[in-house]
Amino acid sequence: MKIRLAITFFFAALSLSAQTPPAIKSAEDSISAQAIRAHVRFLADDLLEGRGPGVRGGDLAAQYIATQFAIYGLKPAGDNGTYLQQVEFFGMRIKRDSTTFDLVPTSGSPMVLHFGTDYTVANPRHTPVVDIDAPIVFVGFGVNAPDFNWNDYAGIGVRGKVVLIIVGDPPSTDPNFFAGKALTYYGRWTYKYEEAARRGAIGALIIHRTDLASYPWAVVQNSWSGEKTYLASDTNPQVAASAWITHEVADELFAASNRPGTDAEIEAAGKRGFKAVELPVRLKAHIESTVRPYKSPNVVGILPGAATHPDQAVLYTAHYDHLGIDPTLKGDQIFNGAVDNATGCGILLELARAWSTIKNPPHSVIFAAVTAEEQGLLGSEYLGQHPPIPAGQIALDLNYDAIQPFGDPLSVTLTGAERTTFFPIVQRTAKAFDLQINPDAHPEAGLYYRSDHFSLARVGIPSFSIDEGTLYRGHDAAWGVAKDDDYTAHRYHTPLDNYTPEMDFTGNAKLARFGMTLGWQALTAPRSITWRAKDEFLSAREKSLPTK
Repeated sequence: MKIRLAITFFFAALSLSAQTPPAIKSAEDSISAQAIRAHVRFLADDLLEGRGPGVRGGDLAAQYIATQFAIYGLKPAGDNGTYLQQVEFFGMRIKRDSTTFDLVPTSGSPMVLHFGTDYTVANPRHTPVVDIDAPIVFVGFGVNAPDFNWNDYAGIGVRGKVVLIIVGDPPSTDPNFFAGKALTYYGRWTYKYEEAARRGAIGALIIHRTDLASYPWAVVQNSWSGEKTYLASDTNPQVAASAWITHEVADELFAASNRPGTDAEIEAAGKRGFKAVELPVRLKAHIESTVRPYKSPNVVGILPGAATHPDQAVLYTAHYDHLGIDPTLKGDQIFNGAVDNATGCGILLELARAWSTIKNPPHSVIFAAVTAEEQGLLGSEYLGQHPPIPAGQIALDLNYDAIQPFGDPLSVTLTGAERTTFFPIVQRTAKAFDLQINPDAHPEAGLYYRSDHFSLARVGIPSFSIDEGTLYRGHDAAWGVAKDDDYTAHRYHTPLDNYTPEMDFTGNAKLARFGMTLGWQALTAPRSITWRAKDEFLSAREKSLPTK
């Protein structure tokens, strides 16, 4: 069996080598784990203060990346002949001392909630003060999905009210119904706030439960305790209070409404026949925020290709921002974001350097380090709306986000690649790199909708992220799962996500080489890459393509 596998890998590699020019192979071979380490060490240094968007640390990171692009000789693809594509935002930071958040039942004492411990809230409307005194309507999962004949808002109006929503999707084991165990966009918190706003709700409370969210309350607490950012150009309706509450607070809320506990309500809401209900409880809130209009750039460079029109460019993306500084924390207050996502930036920069050695590629190669990912994929959303070349002329986006420096991976996770017509080439390339393509280890986490490739997919560009799987050389798969779970539980979105000398960037370099080969395959593909039939992004792709 081992001999047969070795022969298979040998011929796959031979086939791939025959298609890969010597210049590309030489550039790939030059990709250095130590160079990636150096970028990560700098970007995760305390000097950069957690790379918050629109503050000194984030601006330093952007300038560092732009300087590297200039050294590599990439053409600026930002504003006014620079590498910086400036994005205008509003930053909203809650004033904790003057913000109050109470649940007031028709009978009984009010429940006075404490920010961070019991709830988090932000005001996306860019106003410094908002007062809410409105009834709460429990709308189950808060989903209106005509494609699945599911509408949690049926038969009830929520205009001017506050909706109470369960995190995640209605439960399913059927891949044709809410994608089975995999999370769909309907399960993402961003969708739930968007749908509540479309319905005219003044506020939305999302109930956290660790297994449904796929991360503990501490992640919500850390992610929502600092400044929250919104695109200044976004003219869509917004709720005045986008909030999370803990499972324990939800238990108290349902008890005050003479209803079963949270878990029982979640189970009932996941079955057909659920009806939204107005609870005998009001939200009475006074929310004060510091409003900060600011700019933060995407950093964009391009290696022009020989073809001018129609181009079929390859785009590489990674976000450089993280959560900045939380001065309310005791001890370490800096969210350095070494794994998330200095690692992706290190790979992006090494890819840019390697590609820059290639003269006149057949089509353009674009590199974009995007801002405000941690605020809801906002920098990449703006990039998708304002790409350096038309979206229909970008064949593929390959994204890198939080690549664990655990060593040499023998498996890779490529969630979303299977949705594209490029997937057979991806499979062949993975085999040549001795990489087993793993199914998503945590489909319930909805990773496809949680990283920047999603913003590019929304405008039609075939897009996916490249990540390790769970199998590493010298270890079994259980080791990889345990390492991932430990990171999520103890370092993800905390000040403990720091660079350490023990990190092994072998795998980061390997996935960079893998991405370079995929990029070359896309640049030289005999036909345009697109989404497979019936995919949710296919119509956007067809609209983006130039008319013949």
